[in-house]
Amino acid sequence: MRLLTVPLMILCCAGAAWAQSPVTEEIPESTARAIDAGLKFLADNQNPDGSWTDGVGRRINYDYHVHYTGANVGVTALALMAFLANGSTPGRGEYGYEAEQALDWLIEHQTDGGFITWQASRMYSHAMATLAMAEVYGMTRDERLERPLKNAIYRIVVSQNEGGGWRYLPGSVDSDISVTVCQVVALRAARNAGIEVPWDCLKRSVDYVKRSAVTNRSDRNYGGFYYQVDENQLRRPTRVTFPLTAAGVTALYGAGEYDAPELEAGLDFLKDHRPSRGDMHSTFDYFYGHYYAVQAFYQAGGKYWQDWWPSVRDEIVAGQRRGGFWQDLVGANYATAMACVILQIPYRYLPIFER
Repeated sequence: MRLLTVPLMILCCAGAAWAQSPVTEEIPESTARAIDAGLKFLADNQNPDGSWTDGVGRRINYDYHVHYTGANVGVTALALMAFLANGSTPGRGEYGYEAEQALDWLIEHQTDGGFITWQASRMYSHAMATLAMAEVYGMTRDERLERPLKNAIYRIVVSQNEGGGWRYLPGSVDSDISVTVCQVVALRAARNAGIEVPWDCLKRSVDYVKRSAVTNRSDRNYGGFYYQVDENQLRRPTRVTFPLTAAGVTALYGAGEYDAPELEAGLDFLKDHRPSRGDMHSTFDYFYGHYYAVQAFYQAGGKYWQDWWPSVRDEIVAGQRRGGFWQDLVGANYATAMACVILQIPYRYLPIFER
């Protein structure tokens, strides 16, 4: 049963006043209907214990292999984020019941060492869960979240390797930009919510992200971001892609590096390498890439945002399936949660989306 209450007036992380974000022309009626259908799909497909199930994937060369292990930490965190982005918080708002069940499930699956994990889930999922907790804490100041959130941040901080990055598991000696950016965004959200994050940890992570950028203007991938750098110094660094670059640019904005030269070059790379609509259902990283790209262009603002947002918004809305869901190689719950978070950025409910 869903709790139906008056929409919550949330606390914006950029100020100390309560304010409800208006719906603007950036979210037309067709988009609002798509969002509502997507959120209903997520609510209807929540497991009785508060979690969501979807595939756990492993990229092997150019293939993507998915297996199902039951409840999924990362997907549960993303579904919670989708409800938060609509203005609901645990126990409050149209999807307050679902949000509370999801938050409870995440807290229950935190180890004594602070790692949020289930069925061998990894640092990707831990970062998403930490981000979701930080957003709830920033929006509600729920005191019961302070200790779990601090423990989750502690696990991220002590898992950073010597090069300033992160990999799939705590304590890994290697690293990659994708996992690293997830941790950076979670750290930023927690810091914005008032949780102490060591400055040295943030500085080293920013240095790692900058080292991942392709800065040679004669390189055909100029402006993009490498998947791995430190591990490949003796060889040619690994792949450069739209999703990895979107993640790198977003991480720099989140770290306050607004004048970094990597930003303009990265945004130009994204414009030139945007995935096609056909990639939406046939890949595993279409939504992942747009999840970060929409944050990057939103932070850039101005003409960058005006040129980027309408076509991306309409493309994602057009890709919604009958029944209110989106689908990719990971699964319907994951794709729908990602699509709903992306489409709701102009609502400005999530503190992480504040400029």
